[in-house]
Amino acid sequence: MPATGILLLHLQLPGCASLKEKRSRLKPLLARLHKEFNVSAAEVDFQDAWGDALVACALVSNSAAQVQRALQSVEHWVEDEWRDVMVVDARIEML
Repeated sequence: MPATGILLLHLQLPGCASLKEKRSRLKPLLARLHKEFNVSAAEVDFQDAWGDALVACALVSNSAAQVQRALQSVEHWVEDEWRDVMVVDARIEML
């Protein structure tokens, strides 16, 4: 049975002074998440806020445990490797 999971990351972008700057900082992150983890990633909330973003990462697999592990890896990678943002909150939802 296929398993689907969504990771919701509430991010803060310190020092962001415009929506254009925010997009320029998020776009490389979203592309890298897709490349590194093969997840679908998009900004889904706070589009009008300069300093905040809610990013959703979705993954489908044949194993719920694999989805959970992969999305946890995404969360840890963003926290450890992507110094341009701060993770305020992270939540995984299994569908």
